Amino acid sequence: MQDGRVLGLYGFGASAHIVIQVGRYQYPRCKVFVFTRSHRKEHRDLANELGADWIGAPGDTPPQKLDCAIDFTPVGEPVRDALGNLQKGGRLVVNAIRKVTLIPELDYAEHLWHEKELKSVANVTRRDAQEFLPLAAQIPIMPETREFRLEEANEALILLKEGRVRGAAVLRIPE
Repeated sequence: MQDGRVLGLYGFGASAHIVIQVGRYQYPRCKVFVFTRSHRKEHRDLANELGADWIGAPGDTPPQKLDCAIDFTPVGEPVRDALGNLQKGGRLVVNAIRKVTLIPELDYAEHLWHEKELKSVANVTRRDAQEFLPLAAQIPIMPETREFRLEEANEALILLKEGRVRGAAVLRIPE
């Protein structure tokens, strides 16, 4: 990523609300467009507070093409949407272990032509964490969290599935 470019974030939960802070710090002249479920005001408000330049729903067309995008969603449709919104030579990184719905059929000319890249990332390595933690302290990263007691784990999972957690859900394990 470089200053002056456009980054698209698909899904705005635990990971993306950290990534926007890193992006804003490392590339202050970069534009950040956030795609989040239109019915979740909490996610839109948080994206706005963290400096998003534009906020829309996953199927929306942004005001500019994206130079790169990261998909944090558990479903397949945003992959196709993001590829359609990329500039020539743009890159989409899918940051998910697996999707609960299939990625819809892609049209080569619309979604892949012009040297667009698609990359997947499934795991964070120990080295990734070692490199990230000093940067997080330097920025400083301010995570938005909602704590749940261990016995509330099922409730937390339901709220996450429904997109009703602003930022990240954290389980508090008794000492």
